[in-house]
Amino acid sequence: MNKEKLLLWTLAAINFIHIVDFMILMPLGPQLMRIFDITPREFGLLVSCYTFSAGISSFFGAFVLDRFDRKKILVWVYVGFAIATLGCALSPSYPVLLVARVISGLFGGLTSALILAIIGDVIPDSRRGRAMGLVMAAFSVASVLGVPLGLFLASLSDWHTPFFILTGLSVLALGMIVRYIPTITAHLKNDIVRPNPLVVIRRVTSDSNQMRAITLSIMMMFGQFMIIPFLSPYTVANVGFTELQLTYIYMAGGAFTIFTSPWVGKLSDKYGKQKIFIIFMLLNLIPIAIITHLGVTPIPFVLMVSTMFFVTSNGRYVPAAAIVTGTSKPENRGSFLSFNSAVQQLATGAASLLAGIIIGENAAGELTNYNVVGYIAIACSLVCIPLAKRIKVVS
Repeated sequence: MNKEKLLLWTLAAINFIHIVDFMILMPLGPQLMRIFDITPREFGLLVSCYTFSAGISSFFGAFVLDRFDRKKILVWVYVGFAIATLGCALSPSYPVLLVARVISGLFGGLTSALILAIIGDVIPDSRRGRAMGLVMAAFSVASVLGVPLGLFLASLSDWHTPFFILTGLSVLALGMIVRYIPTITAHLKNDIVRPNPLVVIRRVTSDSNQMRAITLSIMMMFGQFMIIPFLSPYTVANVGFTELQLTYIYMAGGAFTIFTSPWVGKLSDKYGKQKIFIIFMLLNLIPIAIITHLGVTPIPFVLMVSTMFFVTSNGRYVPAAAIVTGTSKPENRGSFLSFNSAVQQLATGAASLLAGIIIGENAAGELTNYNVVGYIAIACSLVCIPLAKRIKVVS
């Protein structure tokens, strides 16, 4: 295996752990809501606090990421992430878990921007779609292995167990970072004067192309994270699944996207990233519309729709990540992607929080107004199509 593949597999491993750390809380929702006796709004806060803190750290990271060796800063960020994940595992109550998730988000928020910046620095545009497809396949593996296994272990013991396992995996990932990621300092050119924070903000906000890319990221997050945090609680409360049967949704969806994610990356390189993005964005509207209107439904039909949701959601993100990354030049890529990650994380938190406010609970314990959340998600998704058409890749 050559050095480039080892680097991409390491980035995929980092992405896997980060995604499982974020995702595992959502399918644990029914269990956490029962154990801690919390409302949908409080659960929405538990999800959104991670992304809000991740957004804040990414925002401030935008001012410093391009000043250091990518490898060195990734090591320090991941050390903090591992410690914070251990804090989640040891949390005895809702308030303590809330604080631990905030701290996890502070460190976890920087990993996405660093991963994209490293790919942008090391992989040329002609192969960047494939590279994104491989690294983003971590979402699929997280869905088919990480999340179901975490749910299964949580059902055998308790919800703390998945976080203990993630802590151990984070330590292994640190070893991979040290061994397989090279020193990356090409962006540290002597003739480039590093701007102060206000200049970084002004440079991004004054670039209409980058602002379209950031707006695309925001709308995509609202199109998805109005739906995702409450998919598991809704499936248990309204559709009739047991907490253990939730693993079927993530296993089926993840199993398909393991294969479709790299395939979408190749399609993006061959036929154009914007064209493939638009196709998958339109396809993604179908499962959103169905999922948010389900009542008690047979398991096979739910799995068919939820799998389409995972495949099309992942399918639109692979070309979108390549499009957004390509709007910045190497010397400014870390700053821009961290700024974009910050806005993306804040949008994710806002979407989760807004969904938690809209969604209610009736006397029978069923969640209400999930269909309203679906309409908003569809509207946000449709806005993404004209935005993507107007974005230009510059590097």
